[in-house]
Amino acid sequence: MVSIRLPAAAAALFVISLLTHSASASYPRAQNVTWKSTNFKTFLTWEPKPSDYSYTVDFSAIGRNQQNNPHCIRSTATVCDLSASLVDLNACYMADVLSTPLLGETTDLTEFPNTASPRFCPYKDTEIGRPDFKLQVSEDKKKTTLYVSDPLTAIFKDGHQQTIRDIFSDQLQYKVTYRRNKSTGKKVSISKSNVIELTDLDRGESYCFNVQAYIPSRDTDKQLGEMSQTQCSNDDSQSIFEVYSIGVIAAAIFLILLLIGFIIAITVVCWNRRKKALQKEKEEVPLNRV
Repeated sequence: MVSIRLPAAAAALFVISLLTHSASASYPRAQNVTWKSTNFKTFLTWEPKPSDYSYTVDFSAIGRNQQNNPHCIRSTATVCDLSASLVDLNACYMADVLSTPLLGETTDLTEFPNTASPRFCPYKDTEIGRPDFKLQVSEDKKKTTLYVSDPLTAIFKDGHQQTIRDIFSDQLQYKVTYRRNKSTGKKVSISKSNVIELTDLDRGESYCFNVQAYIPSRDTDKQLGEMSQTQCSNDDSQSIFEVYSIGVIAAAIFLILLLIGFIIAITVVCWNRRKKALQKEKEEVPLNRV
């Protein structure tokens, strides 16, 4: 019988190689690979959180060569910020999330478990965030004007941060939804301008407004952006009970009564002191004459 003896160092390397190969083969694939993008701030996300391995992200515009983001190579994060990498906003992209060894570790595998992302087209798919706007009612109460601010994006050009108007140009419109305050009936107005004038409102009534970006050239489920916060105009005909809550009114009444009571108390004290002073003065008059 022939026995084979390996040097201790060689045996150790052989065991490490087996362990490395076994570990590499057991890397789990990424799951739930999803694009999340608002105003062209674009992330690729997935699961699960790795323990003894890492992830590497490869991406490419469809029909072009694959690329890497240096921050998403052998990383233990489950998110990759690709905002600055997707430079052609009109292209469509695909990404692969590879399960790879930890940084610094080696393996004999030439291919790693990977999961492909859905297709993502920034110009058509990024969500549009809520816009801000200012509300102004004319002095004659006949016209209400909304001044809408275009949301900023994650895109920079020549050192300047771009707005959604810079990118979508005349494709961008705004949808205004408005209603009379404390009413459920709604009206809608579409405007291509950031300055929106509404003249069909009842004079002196309070109205509430919401604004959202509207891009009709997109697919139906991507046409509308996030709705703004609600703003309401003042109502000249509102009673004090409509303007202020019962608690505020009660507190104001209490403070007024407290102030009146304080004034009465001070007046009574001053009057009593004055009365006593006069009485004392009268009592002392005969003694002074003697």
